[in-house]
Amino acid sequence: MSNLRTFDLNLLVAFDALMRDLNVTRAAEQMFITQSAMSHILQKLRQQLDDPLLVKTPSGMKPTARALALIDPVRALLAETERLIQPPLAFDAATSQRRFVLAATDYIEFLLMPELSGLIENIAPSIDLHVKRTETSFPVAQLENGSLDVVLGFESVLKPPAHLRHQYLFSDRMACVVRQGHPLINKPPSLAEFVAVPHMLISRTGSNLGIIDQELTAMGLERRIKLIVPHFLSAPLIVAKTDMILSLPYRIAEQFTKFAPLITFPVPIELPEYDLCMIWHPLRDKDPAHQWLRGNIAELCRDIDGL
Repeated sequence: MSNLRTFDLNLLVAFDALMRDLNVTRAAEQMFITQSAMSHILQKLRQQLDDPLLVKTPSGMKPTARALALIDPVRALLAETERLIQPPLAFDAATSQRRFVLAATDYIEFLLMPELSGLIENIAPSIDLHVKRTETSFPVAQLENGSLDVVLGFESVLKPPAHLRHQYLFSDRMACVVRQGHPLINKPPSLAEFVAVPHMLISRTGSNLGIIDQELTAMGLERRIKLIVPHFLSAPLIVAKTDMILSLPYRIAEQFTKFAPLITFPVPIELPEYDLCMIWHPLRDKDPAHQWLRGNIAELCRDIDGL
């Protein structure tokens, strides 16, 4: 007697060869093993299945009733197993109806989504995108259960767990913008000028402290934050009509100057650069569709990095 835990499933491949050829020698040749090895396998099959399976007759080897009953089920099982172990089909973006969910800040939306949306519309018209805001706590569970595909943001802010996959995309640094014709600032401001002018702050959490304030506090200085807003959208229009300074990532600041009368300056404080990264769960590392999405995001970010 045998059960699945003790049965060697590799024997089924040999069984199929034996049933096709009804000859030990030819079956051995088909499997690229010796006749002796095939005879040993047949003996093991007989023991495992408790049946002679092939019997010598004057007209050659003949399958038993038990063997005949097993031929079709074994071939179906082998065919299904062969299908299961084949590499996944190549991802066809042109016909796919996949829906991808990304978590990102409005910084990423502003810089990446116009290009990514345009690319998908052109080469993958049936693919849908859903962009969610990044949460205060890192969304590990959503990445694991597949309700979220990738997280995009600054690594130092996100602090992703070490077991997740991540890819560096590009770096950014802080800059400041003021309106053209600002009465006090028409060149890169000194630290004293920077602190003396009222500031605008973008803070999605509502906090009135950022890395600049932490650095100023360490130097015994403080700036006046006159206005806090939660989004980037209104910021350039507000700064263009006031005398406030706005500090924000340089790549965003440069874009703001294209549609508002603003000028950019370096922040007069030594601050580290920020590395933007893409984070995903290793469960989807080899998913062809997921690889396609990540590859396109990385390629577009290389273009952004070159600007």
